[in-house]
This record gives sequence, structure tokens and C-alpha cells, in this order.
Amino acid sequence: MGKIRSHRDLEVYRLAFEAAMEIFEITRTFPREEQFSLTDQIRRSSRAVCANITEAWRRRRYPGAFVHRLNDAEAEAAETQTWLEFAVSCGYVSPAVARPLYRTYDHILGKLVRMINRPDKWIINR
Repeated sequence: MGKIRSHRDLEVYRLAFEAAMEIFEITRTFPREEQFSLTDQIRRSSRAVCANITEAWRRRRYPGAFVHRLNDAEAEAAETQTWLEFAVSCGYVSPAVARPLYRTYDHILGKLVRMINRPDKWIINR
């Protein structure tokens, strides 16, 4: 890939955005009584992955702030996996639909951990 000019150029951001949109589509079929609980929680956590990556990117002048936001993105990605497990256990999503999404979040988590472990590759040197 060429030069990264924006958070949108990061593969991890694009993966997280696509996954969040897939979760949005899947949750449209959740029961109405889940609207303010499971539906809201999984949508918010999946979107928060993207938002925290964006914030990390804009704070990369400060290594501590950069890593902090990536840690938040990592936590939100793991939380999304947990809500996905609940959705399967409740019968709202089939394991066949959830499995690839869960793997996508594993992939996102791996990329985030690599960025956290090597912030020097990403931060802006003054």
C-alpha cells in the first residue's frame, strides 16, 4: 500500500468499518425488545473500534495518547466479540454468520496489538 495520509488508509480501520456495517445490517433483524440492550451495545462497541482508531491516528504526535486510544479500540473489538457471542447464544445470529465476523475481529485485534507493540512505526517524530 502507498503512503498513509488518513486513518481511512489504514487497513485495520477499513476492516473495522466494514465489520461495523455488517453488524449494523445483522442487528436490524434482532427482536424489538433488544433495541436498547444487545442491539445498541454491539452497534456502539463495533463503531467505537473505528472511532478510537481515528482518534489514535490524530494523536500520533504523542506516543502515550496514541497507544491509549489503540488500547481502547482493542477493548471495543473484544467487547464486540462478546456481544456477538451473546447474539449467537440468544439465537439472533447463526454461528455460520457470526463465525466469519468473529474471525474478522480476531484479525482486527491482531493488527491493533501489532500497532500497540510498535508505536514508533506510526507516531510522528517532532
